[in-house]
Order: sequence, then structure tokens, then C-alpha cells
Amino acid sequence: MLTSELIKKEAKAQGADAVGIGSLDRYEGAPRQMDIRQMMPGAKSIVAMAFRHYRGLFRGIEEGTFFTAYSAMGYAGINYIYQPLVLWHVGKLLEDHGHDALPVPNNFPWGNSDGSGRDPEKTAKYNPARSNPVSPDKPAPDVFPHMRIAAYVAGLGEIGYSKMFLTPQFGPRQRLAFILTTAELEPDPVIKPGTLCDKCMDCVKACTFGAIPKHKTVKVHVAGEDIEWADIDMKRCGTGFCGGNSQHNPFAVTDHDKAEFAEDVGRAQRHKLEPVYMYSRALEGASGCVRACMIHLEEQGKLENKFESKFRKKKPWKMPR
Repeated sequence: MLTSELIKKEAKAQGADAVGIGSLDRYEGAPRQMDIRQMMPGAKSIVAMAFRHYRGLFRGIEEGTFFTAYSAMGYAGINYIYQPLVLWHVGKLLEDHGHDALPVPNNFPWGNSDGSGRDPEKTAKYNPARSNPVSPDKPAPDVFPHMRIAAYVAGLGEIGYSKMFLTPQFGPRQRLAFILTTAELEPDPVIKPGTLCDKCMDCVKACTFGAIPKHKTVKVHVAGEDIEWADIDMKRCGTGFCGGNSQHNPFAVTDHDKAEFAEDVGRAQRHKLEPVYMYSRALEGASGCVRACMIHLEEQGKLENKFESKFRKKKPWKMPR
């Protein structure tokens, strides 16, 4: 007999670090272009999975000595290799019990906006220049699967103020993926907003490109809860994350380098340091949204993944102006 417990056991055996299951009626209230129920009418459940970032992937960036690992193993390796393999195995278990499964790793580039998902307002709304609905009762293809909302609905954790998804196990240190299925499964409870994120604003202070506003937010009502996060300036986020602030980028050596790194990420990723395995260079190392948040949650003792020593051992480095 197929049960939620059996699915979780299989997902973890195949490599997922945390698994949550939710009923899709919890999606009521989500923006139409992000409503994953439209992707598989008749689906009843979502199986969401978290794949951890090793804390050590941030060590070289914290020290200012080794920057490749976070992009290669933290993003590309998880999104393009690890997640699909785990989703295939769990999907086969669902099919073997007679249920449809739609796996969604965190590497699908298309959306109804410009395909980048950088602008939440545009991604959540119909863009007639991108594609047309096939009928009046449907959203335009492709529906944009908002991974954080999906994981929240499945009870994996909560969306923090920085928009990063926070789990009780790892805080912001993970990538997300999910499977939609026609199986009716026992759902996990959702985690009440504010359980992990106390809106300390360390993410705002530590973001090197000022992409996280302190007073401008996005609000969504799903799973019976009002959830809210900062209305991130995604263009600034992408550019800063990829080395836009020369004080936090030792590769910005010349004035030409600095100007190029400060360009929009769509152009900047082709300059000097190429993408790593199809993923942009994560030079800034998520200074605010991951590292500062992780440090804060660890200091509060809120995370299950414990370490022998604290992560930050000295004042963060900066390049001279």
C-alpha cells in the first residue's frame, strides 16, 4: 500500500535531505500563473524535497580564496544532476502504484514572462508577448512553478523575509524540487510563518548589492495563511550575486572588469568568468540571504543540522575601494 511514509522513506534513501507532503487544495489563493494545479488537473498531492547545500561550500567565499564550489556543487550539481535522479526514482514508485507523477526539478527556465523569473510581478501575471492561453479557462504556458510556495504548501518550512526558503533542518541552505501526483496522500502540517524567520533584517544589512528592501514586501495567501517576504529587486540580486559589487569580488581587477561585472547578469555572466556547468557564477556567495541568515539561525539554536564550531570566525573581508 502506498503511504506518505513509504514515499518519504524512498525519497530520503535516494538522496533527498528533507521531504514534505501537502494537499493541493492548499494552493487556493496562489497567483494564477504560479498555480501548479494547472500543470496536472486531477493531481491531489505534492511531494516537495530539499537538497542541502553543504555549509563548507561557503567556506572558500567566506575566506576569499575559492569561489567555484558554490556554483558547481551548490547550484549546477544539485539542479541538473542530483535532483532529476532522485525525482526519477520517487516518480517510478508512484507510477508502480498506479498514480501519475510529474517531476519538477529546479532547473526549468521557461515562464510566461521573459523566461528568467527575475521579476515576480511579471512572472505572476500573464504576458501576451510570451505565449497565449490555449483556452480562456487556462493560464498561459508555461506556468511558473514557484518552488518556495510549493515547499511551503508541502510543510517543508517557511519563506523567510529574504524570500529564501527556510527549513528547520538547514535554514536557507538548500535547493528545492517537487513531484505532483494523482495519489491522495496524508499531508504534513504547514509551518506557521515566523517559526524560523524573526525578521531580524540581517539579510538586508549583509546583501552586498542592496537587493533586499526593508519596507517593500510581497504578500500571498496560501494554505490558509498570509505569507510575506521582501519584494526583491531581482535585477540587482542577480547582478550583485554574480560579482557586481567590486568590494566583494576579487576578480574585478581593472576598471573594465568592474564595469562589466556591474552590468546586468545576462551580459555579465559572459565576461571573464564563464558560467559553471550552465549556472551563473555565485561570486557574492549569498552574503545576506544565506550566510547572514544561516549564522543568525545557528546562533539562536533553531536548526537541527548542528556543527562543532561556528561558521564565521572573523570579520568578513572587503576589497579596498
